[in-house]
Amino acid sequence: MSFNELNARFRRLYKEHAAWRLLRTDNAPLVLAFVADLFEDLNEVAFGRAKVALDTELELWREQGLHDSEVNASSYLRQWIQSGWLRELDDMLSQTDACEVALRFCRQLEQRESNATASHLRIVQDTVRDLSVALSPDPNERIALLEARKAEIQQQLDELDAGIVHELSAAEQRERIVEIYQLAAVLTGDFRRVEDDIRQIDQTLRVQMIESGGSRGEVIMNLLEQEQLLAESDAGRAFDGFFHLLCDQNRSTEFREQLKTILSRPAVKYLNQQQSRFLGKLMRELSRESERVFQVRRRTEENLRQFVESGAASEMRAVDRLLGRLEQLAVGFKEAELPLRQDTDLRLNSGNVKIQSPDSLLLKMPEEQLNTRDVEVHQNATSPSDEMLQQLHTVQVMQVAEKINEILQNSHVPLSIAALVERHPIQAGLDELVACLRVARAVSATELQGKETVIINDRNGLRLKAEIPHYLLSAEQFPEQLEELIL
Repeated sequence: MSFNELNARFRRLYKEHAAWRLLRTDNAPLVLAFVADLFEDLNEVAFGRAKVALDTELELWREQGLHDSEVNASSYLRQWIQSGWLRELDDMLSQTDACEVALRFCRQLEQRESNATASHLRIVQDTVRDLSVALSPDPNERIALLEARKAEIQQQLDELDAGIVHELSAAEQRERIVEIYQLAAVLTGDFRRVEDDIRQIDQTLRVQMIESGGSRGEVIMNLLEQEQLLAESDAGRAFDGFFHLLCDQNRSTEFREQLKTILSRPAVKYLNQQQSRFLGKLMRELSRESERVFQVRRRTEENLRQFVESGAASEMRAVDRLLGRLEQLAVGFKEAELPLRQDTDLRLNSGNVKIQSPDSLLLKMPEEQLNTRDVEVHQNATSPSDEMLQQLHTVQVMQVAEKINEILQNSHVPLSIAALVERHPIQAGLDELVACLRVARAVSATELQGKETVIINDRNGLRLKAEIPHYLLSAEQFPEQLEELIL
């Protein structure tokens, strides 16, 4: 690639890429510091909470002389959303892929790890070996490569049978556990890229529908083609791979337990608190990210369907044609001697008017004045009455989760919901049973085949028999801080 081509590419990224625009803003350190602190423990934050937090920080920055603008927090958040650094969905804020790239770049500047570590070399060697086997068209060559790998594994087994255990040195432990964190930290960025690609597909299809004027069948065909391109992208393959991992209960449970085992080893001391906490809740974070991708995809499909069915594409196409004709007329204004007011004889047909009779054109008369002479004024009460409080039968799901966790901690063995109900009978009816199921789903409890039957009591003392999915819960599935559960 020539110098001129590289120069043109980097200049384009300098002007267009959202991550580069973020890094070259005057207040980039303040913006990155606020975003990193805001999303340290959460992937999504309510817009109102972010506004309050930014208002507080702005006051401190002005007092310290770090910021002198009078722009309020809402305006800043809207600017960051429009710039592509934050994303808003259902009044919830999340980071975009561009923001993740900028933050990762800044954090890597302080890392002192060498890029030529033995851990990196081992990963490259293993990848090259696997690829050489997969690319070889010769069966004999594949057999030879697999036999060599089999001999290496057999040698390790023989050494273990002989009592020879090779332990990793402190440097190797540090390299490998840091490598695991670095590889895992990139996964969230893959999900953000999938989300950005889905939104880009939405915009591209809308533009194509307006410009081409194609039929609904052509629009659906374009959508399928774009979905196929998304699935074949790097981020799409990463998302697809994790989705299969999540659907396989045995693989996901094995992966979660292996992470717990690694974090229980002394090598965890080479990670800081934030890194170890991230690996501890990696499966939960990836589940949330994947759910966001599905949510964005469903929302995009629904919006596209409404866009097609409502005929908005044809209306916008008519507006685009009208604007084009206006531009053509405007170009000739400079040479033509025309008055300031000139009828262009252009009309935009939109909607229709149906008139049944001249009376329908008249305004309706208002109804007669409401008679309020017998209405008595009552002063609103400032405290709820006993009758009102008796109607408020709500189940606190967090309290149910705390009770289930306490029972599992004392039992030291996994229990089903039916076994939990035997130890702590349900007295609040179906609401409390549903709360137990929500807790099981939140901790990603193992779902066994078949159903199980439970006997519960409602608030009036009536006994109910319910058939529910057979979940198996254990204390290890609960996070250390129960507030992290999505209930």
